[in-house]
Amino acid sequence: MAKTKKSLGGSVIETVKTIVYALILAGIFRSLFFQPFWIPSGSMKDTLLIGDFLFVNKMAYGYSYASCPSIIIPRFGINVDAEDFCGFVKRNNERLFGGQPQRGDVVVFRHPVSGRDYIKRLIGLPGDKVQIKDGKISINDERVETADAGMFVETYAPQGPFRNQPRCSNNPKKFGEDCEKFRLKSTLPDGRSFFNLDTFKGENIGNSIYNVPSGHYFFMGDNRDNSLDSRIGQVQGGVGFVPYENLVGRADRVMFSSAGRSMLFFWTWRSDRFFKAIQ
Repeated sequence: MAKTKKSLGGSVIETVKTIVYALILAGIFRSLFFQPFWIPSGSMKDTLLIGDFLFVNKMAYGYSYASCPSIIIPRFGINVDAEDFCGFVKRNNERLFGGQPQRGDVVVFRHPVSGRDYIKRLIGLPGDKVQIKDGKISINDERVETADAGMFVETYAPQGPFRNQPRCSNNPKKFGEDCEKFRLKSTLPDGRSFFNLDTFKGENIGNSIYNVPSGHYFFMGDNRDNSLDSRIGQVQGGVGFVPYENLVGRADRVMFSSAGRSMLFFWTWRSDRFFKAIQ
């Protein structure tokens, strides 16, 4: 009997050790190579949709304190930020094996105040002057050219686990109707192009000049009228300029996408978004 208890105890210990080792390996992989990221909001439509699941390439820009994982599970009151794990290396706005992001990259970064992960498009590099005037964007006095690319149409209905309702140009009256937005093709001064959405034809994106400080970056969401980004300063609850060390990595490809309330509802997966490259 004693031998049986001893064997059982040994099995439990071995199981616990296996789980601990697996978690350590997963943490190392997540910290050094690729971080899973799930899109909870519509701020990057139509490049990224609510329910897209992707991996963030952490090797693209090197490593900083922001490369460490965070564990946030509100249901259980767990909120352990990357700074809690690796805050001791947060200094001088530097990175190990640092690579330089390119204008137009879709980037995951840590919010400078809240520490939460955000995903936006990089518009302004250190030293750039980003000007928004009459709904038009210029970078260092060169216009970001835009061209009409038809309409973006989705169903007006609650979306994702947070049941967000999309904002629409055509003001639908009830769920199930078409929700329309203007779709534009934007071309940066260096020739890189991407698509973005405009609900109010440029009326809501502001009129301001942003001088990007050294070692910082300016981000915007592709869904211009539905994005909390660098156009709003941190004092006002926005993102403001993002330090170099707060970059987590580059988003390159959507792995799969769920149109339902959970990414586990495989019957709601969108068949046209498997392994879709992010432009």
